[in-house]
Amino acid sequence: MSPAFLFFVIFAYFGLLLAVAWATSRNADNASFFIGNKNSRWALVAFGMVGTTLSGVTFVSVPGAVGRDGFGYLQITAGYVIGYLVVAFVLLPLYYRLKLTSIYHYLEVRLGRRAGQSGAAFFIVSRTLGATARLYLVVNILQAAILDRLGVPFWATNLVILLMILLYTYEGGVKTIVWTDMLQTTGMLAGLAACVWFLLHAMDLSVADSLEQMRAAGLARVFDFDVDSPGYLWKQVVAGAFITIAMTGMDQEMMQKNISVRTLAGAQKNMLLLTLILVIVLGLFLFLGGLLHLYAPQAGVTATGDRLFPAIVTEHLPPAMQLIFFVALVSALFPSADGAITALTSSFCIDLLGMQRRQAAQALDERTAMRWRHRVHLGFCALFLLLVMVFKWIDSASMIGVILKLAGYTYGPLLGLFGFGLLTRRVVRDRLVPAVVIAGPLLCALLEHWQHLFFGTYRLGLELLVVNGLFVFAGLWLVSSPGRRGKGKEGTGAAGAQEGTGAAGAREGTGAAGATATDAN
Repeated sequence: MSPAFLFFVIFAYFGLLLAVAWATSRNADNASFFIGNKNSRWALVAFGMVGTTLSGVTFVSVPGAVGRDGFGYLQITAGYVIGYLVVAFVLLPLYYRLKLTSIYHYLEVRLGRRAGQSGAAFFIVSRTLGATARLYLVVNILQAAILDRLGVPFWATNLVILLMILLYTYEGGVKTIVWTDMLQTTGMLAGLAACVWFLLHAMDLSVADSLEQMRAAGLARVFDFDVDSPGYLWKQVVAGAFITIAMTGMDQEMMQKNISVRTLAGAQKNMLLLTLILVIVLGLFLFLGGLLHLYAPQAGVTATGDRLFPAIVTEHLPPAMQLIFFVALVSALFPSADGAITALTSSFCIDLLGMQRRQAAQALDERTAMRWRHRVHLGFCALFLLLVMVFKWIDSASMIGVILKLAGYTYGPLLGLFGFGLLTRRVVRDRLVPAVVIAGPLLCALLEHWQHLFFGTYRLGLELLVVNGLFVFAGLWLVSSPGRRGKGKEGTGAAGAQEGTGAAGAREGTGAAGATATDAN
């Protein structure tokens, strides 16, 4: 298919996103940008979050990894289900009870201002690195398949795509993204189903026949019972649960959409529906991966990993399927970047700049606050541009491995902070919290480097996230003391009062820890 025609289709798709953005962002204000005026429909949010959760990395990396890991990703998926249940019935009730706009304000109320800022800072690092890695993967595929043949340099492709995202998220924020994510998820899943159907038809196989061939080729293996392996069954299940708790329940981007639903019950329905859809879709992605690995030898394709799916599409599939693939790929691209930039802007403005606190104290008017938000939004777009170029320089063969490795180091401190707040009633020395949350990843790096001395043949894998969280939890315990309800030298009640939450802040302060510890149990 002509690269110029594919280029035209992508811009037409972007035009549709702009039309949705225009319709949803009229009369938008900061409340619209941050939490969609608390008026989002739960079913719409759930369906749209599928695209955000999966992204272009899942679309390309999960099928590509089947040749190496078989269907082993189902072990992690089982852990995801457990994690989503914890998010729905432990974390969401807490966020709704405290009426949060930024979930890291919980850390501020419970542990102190520096704890809240530390949580927000690690989220910003985590989401920035993860989202730009995902963005790079899809931009690189578009570049190789279309833009290189048109003579467009990579940096220009990267710049134009980020400008597109900026245009339709600049005003509406979450209010717009809830609708554009729904559209994009539809495109991605339609492309997935079409590719599965075409490959089955091309090889003249039924679903049962294809599964039998995958089993014979060793592609359908699920369980790994080798305790020393990074893919060991229970290690993957536990890691999957904690990845979901940290990367969904303690992630502003994911929770920002959830808490835009009017009621807690609606948000919980959203999470349960999201879980069901994700299990089905991830199973379908793995099945697609098996089909690709059966088809590749027949077609003489030697590409592996992230390059397998694009190679088969661009070299061996008819023009109509190429078009469907690229629309689906672009549909997977935008949700992973637009929501991230919006959530990063929200967290930076609320948690680090203290925008809501200043507005509550009447030190900042709405117009000035919007001007601040616009500048921060532009700044994150520029940062994304730079980091995608860095990932282009690194050029890893499997970005899903890179992303999960980054998550282990950067979401671990969030897991430790929230876990300490939920499961204990202790009061921390707030000024020492930043040192503790930085020490956790550093200790993990040392442990991973010298793991052969500590564990012999055993190798750390995804459980590094949990180990990181435990290091931070232990550090917080060392810099804390038993606290009494509503009191603390540097912590809980004081943080609530400082934030302008007044009596409510003091009431929800250390006392909230007791309530939420009960929820966790």
